[in-house]
Amino acid sequence: MLKFGILSTAKIGREHLIPAIQRANNASLVAISSRKLAAAKKLATETGAPLAFGSYEEMLESDEIDAVYIPLPTSHHVEWAIKAANAGKHVLCEKPISLRAMDIKKIINARNKNKVIVSEAFMITYHPQWIKVRSLLAKGAIGTLRHIDASFTYFNTDSKNMRNRPELGGGALPDIGVYPTVAARFATGLEPSSVQALVDYDPKLRIDRYANVQADFPGFKMTFYVSTQLGNRQSMVFHGDKGFIELTAPFNSNLYEGDEVRVHNAGHTETKVFRYTGVNQYQLQIEAFARAASGKKQPLFSLEESALNQKVIDAIYKAGKSKKWQAV
Repeated sequence: MLKFGILSTAKIGREHLIPAIQRANNASLVAISSRKLAAAKKLATETGAPLAFGSYEEMLESDEIDAVYIPLPTSHHVEWAIKAANAGKHVLCEKPISLRAMDIKKIINARNKNKVIVSEAFMITYHPQWIKVRSLLAKGAIGTLRHIDASFTYFNTDSKNMRNRPELGGGALPDIGVYPTVAARFATGLEPSSVQALVDYDPKLRIDRYANVQADFPGFKMTFYVSTQLGNRQSMVFHGDKGFIELTAPFNSNLYEGDEVRVHNAGHTETKVFRYTGVNQYQLQIEAFARAASGKKQPLFSLEESALNQKVIDAIYKAGKSKKWQAV
């Protein structure tokens, strides 16, 4: 059983990762840490974690912890991923693990030096629906892939929310723009060569609230938009010359219509539906991470993949400012 400690009492940890650790067959929740000991003790009591620490450093020093999950604000990810690795702990860090691709090299160095596992928490890459999409594309289920179209939006203008605070790494592209990019790259195994983008900033919050992106991949194009100030929507469509594949809940599993992969033929007269009920992608992520940490052969989302994905986001920001196509 991989013994996990949680850095902070953040909402995503409370609602998704802690329950996933508790459900996992090869991991256990051992400790909660917070800048405020009372908050750590409260969450530890609620979740049954035996240990609570009043600082992140104290938890990293504990021999009772094998691995840490980091759901801190994005601006703190690089710092604490490196500190955790240097403490000899395996690290599962919320996305994006960094706001700049170049900074991920520092984490890679810490990982290699300390011989630990460090992975960015892209839970969708462990969901069987995405593994199915990748297989369908590889088998030519829709012929030659020509276009990918995606969207990911929600509405949040709370100035106190970390997603709307630039000093904490807020913005639509860091928070949700990473999902269409990683999903396209994961499903196709290909990298974009260049991007063009319109990026709109909220004048009061000073964060990017909307981005409309075009990307050139080898053999196909991709378009997507993301926003933190539009009604909730998630979509992902892979369009080929012999049909198309669409996902009903591409990013947040068990949302809206549930988890389905629908394969339509070119004439839209036949549809194959692959349903995935009761899947917890966070649990699958934890179990895969724990297997890898135990030394078993297990594919994980690597830091090298993280760097490639962040290079796309970096290029989108540059394209938004220059109003020109930007090489990735």
